[in-house]
Amino acid sequence: MKLPPLKIGPFTAKIPLVQGGMSIRVSTSALAVPVAECGGIGTIGGSALPVEELQADIRKAKSLTKGVIAVNIMFAMKNFYKLVMGSIEAGVDFIVTGAGFSRDIFKIGKETNTPIVMIVSSPAFARLAEKLGAAAIVVEAKEAGGHLGTDVALRDLFPEIRKVVKKVPLIAAGGITNGYEMAEMMDKYGADGVQIATRFVLTHECSVADRFKQTLLEAKKNQVTLTSSPVGMPGRAIITPFIEKLARGEDTSTKECKYKCLKKCDHHYCISEHLRQARDGNYEEGLFFSGENVYKIDKIISVKEVFDQFVTAAESIYKEPKPVVVPA
Repeated sequence: MKLPPLKIGPFTAKIPLVQGGMSIRVSTSALAVPVAECGGIGTIGGSALPVEELQADIRKAKSLTKGVIAVNIMFAMKNFYKLVMGSIEAGVDFIVTGAGFSRDIFKIGKETNTPIVMIVSSPAFARLAEKLGAAAIVVEAKEAGGHLGTDVALRDLFPEIRKVVKKVPLIAAGGITNGYEMAEMMDKYGADGVQIATRFVLTHECSVADRFKQTLLEAKKNQVTLTSSPVGMPGRAIITPFIEKLARGEDTSTKECKYKCLKKCDHHYCISEHLRQARDGNYEEGLFFSGENVYKIDKIISVKEVFDQFVTAAESIYKEPKPVVVPA
């Protein structure tokens, strides 16, 4: 059966597939545009970028596609509101945010007529986000890469949040690597769409260094771990020499903060610098964020091939889900 479109505010994606917004120039317009062109939602990672650079990339993306372009900005960023307002000024379709919870962002969304999509990891925050005016909600579980807000698996967490979200689209995220899992989340669990990130890193269009891609491609199941982050949340990453240093308790702190990017930072290492090192292919010093199920991915392919594979697999087993009965 054909997959339904995903509608967020006034924007409709023909394919209910959202590309996760990965920061420090991992998901830029180079990746977001082909995703949007394939009918999904392309997302630029806006955290820790200079406002002017982010605006230029949003404008570039909007000039190259008529598809849906979002930007993901972590609430933990010191210049969060400047990045949000700059993105809106540049013409982004909607804002995705997580790593903390902002009430004020919904006021900005209403004042500027910009849909706000909130990433949550608990029923309480999902209920609050819908109440405050979220246009859609992403349920991000423990299998996701990067910063995590829960240790609960997607198939346990999603049903609990599905019970409390009644009016807006609910998107499943964390560890989804193929179309069969996509159809499962939509058919069995009632998701309106899915968000994936790691699979999109392993595409030709993602503009990270080849060593970044090879590190993910070569990772085994036991080489993905949780590590600490200056953001104050655990992060899921590939075990590399830098992660091993952290695990041994070696001093990885820097004498001077170069980026001053976070509202609160414990400075036991510079996350922006080590994410940048990963993006540029420095295996020794890089922090390679990755989803838990990266070991299931065995090939670098094009964005179009990702969509073709996901849609073909999903539609081969997808059945329109029965209406979710939510207790009054």
